[in-house]
Amino acid sequence: MSVRKLISIILITVGAGICLYAAFQFSVAYFQQDKMLKEAKAFVSDEVISRDELTAKDTKPAVYDDLKEGDSIGILYIPRLDREIPIIEGTHEDELAKGVGHFSSTALPGQNDQILLSGHRDTVFRQYGELEHGDEIHVKMKNGTFVYTIYDTEIVDADDRTVIRSTAPDEILTLSTCYPFSYIGSAPDRYIIYAK
Repeated sequence: MSVRKLISIILITVGAGICLYAAFQFSVAYFQQDKMLKEAKAFVSDEVISRDELTAKDTKPAVYDDLKEGDSIGILYIPRLDREIPIIEGTHEDELAKGVGHFSSTALPGQNDQILLSGHRDTVFRQYGELEHGDEIHVKMKNGTFVYTIYDTEIVDADDRTVIRSTAPDEILTLSTCYPFSYIGSAPDRYIIYAK
């Protein structure tokens, strides 16, 4: 066998191995997300909470007092994409493999401050770039469904932490993912959506 033929076989084998590994990782992530979504569907409420109701009721039930990283805490529903994504407490790689991650130091819906959710552009936030100003985003929690409307977007450097900030007394839902969307590897920027 010639050296050229041997190199070709090695490259094809390595390429096939990489493709199989990627398919395996995608399958594991899909099944984890499906499991977490089913778990969240068992406890979320579809009752839409209006701004007036927020002042009249306790919007942080006891079930959210002791959240742990990795817990399923709700569902992010994007009507334009007709997509439901489980919301997981925490934003480390393990949590982001299961769904969209809630940045633990930010608020929860109904707490009149910034809520920051992050997700991977190639899994939970596929088609994220199709969202437009005026589109709704629903956050379904145990204590009700909170409806937000997109009003702004921006692109920031991957190391820019200024997007994590208090917005009190305004409740702002902030969604973050890597950008550019078609970039291969670790993307240099973040695409941010703001909704209120």
